[in-house]
Amino acid sequence: MPVNVYEAKTHLSRLLRRVQNGEEIVIAAAGRPIARLVPVSPEAGPRVLGGDEDLVWAAPDFNAPLPDAIIDAFYATREVRGKTRRRVRSSRTARSRRNLERR
Repeated sequence: MPVNVYEAKTHLSRLLRRVQNGEEIVIAAAGRPIARLVPVSPEAGPRVLGGDEDLVWAAPDFNAPLPDAIIDAFYATREVRGKTRRRVRSSRTARSRRNLERR
């Protein structure tokens, strides 16, 4: 049974009680259905960890320092209207770069 938007706003608590009892409510605007209120399905129980063991992997060199070419691509200069401008770096970015250079 469709309910118009005004009625849904006015009687939301009542509609939620009906939904809680298992009823599905359709909200309509100008006679056209636009939304459904449906009960939330109960959770299936606690999640079991470790189900994707052989599906996900990390490369052995995952945490290895990046090559200089890649680092330079991130911190390179760029040309804007014929003028070379240096990217403005935050102090955090500058610290990260210094830490990478120390390695």
